Amino acid sequence: MAADDKQKILLESGTNELEIVEFRIDELDRNGEIVPCYYGVNVAKVREIIRRPKTWKIPNSHPAIEGMMQLRDAVLAVINLSHVLGKNNDELTPDRVVVLEFNRMNVGVLVHSVSSIYRISWERVEPPVKVINDVNVTGVVKMDDRIILILDFEKIVAEICGHEVLYQISGEQMTEELTLDRSKRRILVADDSRFIRNNICSSLRAAGYRVEEAENGSEAWDMITGMLERCRREGVPYSREFDMLITDIEMPKMDGLHLTSLVRKEEALRGLPVLIFSSLASEDNKRKWRDLGANDIVTKPDLPNLVQLADSLMH
Repeated sequence: MAADDKQKILLESGTNELEIVEFRIDELDRNGEIVPCYYGVNVAKVREIIRRPKTWKIPNSHPAIEGMMQLRDAVLAVINLSHVLGKNNDELTPDRVVVLEFNRMNVGVLVHSVSSIYRISWERVEPPVKVINDVNVTGVVKMDDRIILILDFEKIVAEICGHEVLYQISGEQMTEELTLDRSKRRILVADDSRFIRNNICSSLRAAGYRVEEAENGSEAWDMITGMLERCRREGVPYSREFDMLITDIEMPKMDGLHLTSLVRKEEALRGLPVLIFSSLASEDNKRKWRDLGANDIVTKPDLPNLVQLADSLMH
């Protein structure tokens, strides 16, 4: 699939839809029978799908790294998802590699097979229920005959490559001294990945901001409308309750683009700064998201610039 085609999919801004690539990581039951397990990833992260090539071991690498492979002029690390997910499937050989592109990096993941591509509404993507005790899962899609688990590849890659992947710095740091009293500023952060959300909120709180958290766009919108209602009753501006929204794009129930469009349609929130924090922030997407009403965009995993941008948008 061409890169331009992939970017058009999510990315019809504000439709609250996505396309997912479904793949399988199978395992064996006690009788040695194959149990198919279905997983998904946003197609906007998928660069291509190939047959498993030759791989070379990387000395002293993380145990989940199968090795490295050559893809045209590039050398990519290949992650064994079976190891990450704790599957009992040593006798099953994965024969496909899904090449992912996000957070300004490319990585291959080994899977047993790739099934289909589905276009669905984010409303069909449910947050993981408590019985799914897997922090690598950010969403659940119920199909007619199976369940597809959406994986948190940002977390998976960060934990394998080291948490420093979250602190890469792009461009020049802002060095202007601001006189902002952060202790009086409140930011609402919406991100479905607990791992990423914790890192965002920890960075903002360490800088002195007061932070509220939402697990998805729907929860964030409920919080925003509740704040607005309280402000209307008391005849005060929204800034009495909060000063800024930081949102991810990919979230169950309601994505960040639809959330941004709802905010921009609300007259009382016309001046609210909205900052998008996403691993899908290509230059083309940034233009689309600004047209939708975002004040600025930060590409994951650029946490250092997140605080400076928050400062500048509320200065």
